[in-house]
Amino acid sequence: MSPMPPILPLRVDGLCYAVHGKPLLSDISFAIGDGGCTVILGPNGAGKSLLLRLCHGLLRPSAGQVAWEGPGGHDAAMRQAMVFQHPIMLRRSVAANVDIALKVRGLAARLRSIIVAEALDRGGLTALARQPARLLSGGEQQRLAIVRALALAPQILFLDEPTANLDPGSVRQIEELVVKAQSKGTRIVMSTHDMAQARRLADEVMFLNRGRLIEYGPAEEFFNAPRSAEAQAFLRGDLHW
Repeated sequence: MSPMPPILPLRVDGLCYAVHGKPLLSDISFAIGDGGCTVILGPNGAGKSLLLRLCHGLLRPSAGQVAWEGPGGHDAAMRQAMVFQHPIMLRRSVAANVDIALKVRGLAARLRSIIVAEALDRGGLTALARQPARLLSGGEQQRLAIVRALALAPQILFLDEPTANLDPGSVRQIEELVVKAQSKGTRIVMSTHDMAQARRLADEVMFLNRGRLIEYGPAEEFFNAPRSAEAQAFLRGDLHW
């Protein structure tokens, strides 16, 4: 796939989201530039997954805006990807699950076969290429979902709890995929409940609580000297919600 102008930075301004008049996210503003890994932290119900879906464009905000301000921003839908906690697997083989995503983008069959092979190798799934994707283990399915997304060469990848409920070996494999993708220029924005994982991966942290963005800054500052009482309590493990 030929290089395209960047879609970043991503600017979120005054973002609000409500359902039946009940606010779930309120007045959230931030900007995400190129490079690095942003980890979104917060208690259950804080709005982490909702924020990812709004940034990705799956939902429309009730107020505020999500704007891609790079020169390629008009084509942002084609230059980003998202992987969910429970990824969708098509009733096809492992290889075909990657191929169909590329086919939808209009890539020729010969190029698709090369990219599919590279993607499966990246995810350690080559030996499973002909297996039905829905018969893979949870960790294998998540790896497949991530390499399928990365095969599209996104400039930014949103990950919603990518290692939830997985065994330590699977967690390590997925973290290695994330680190390698980041090293090759893919911007990572991910939510997690795993504090150790956040410390390993994050360059910067967004901390949400009750639908509000409480803190956003360098990961080292957040973990070593959180500014807000809510973040301090969360890191101690005694935040009540």
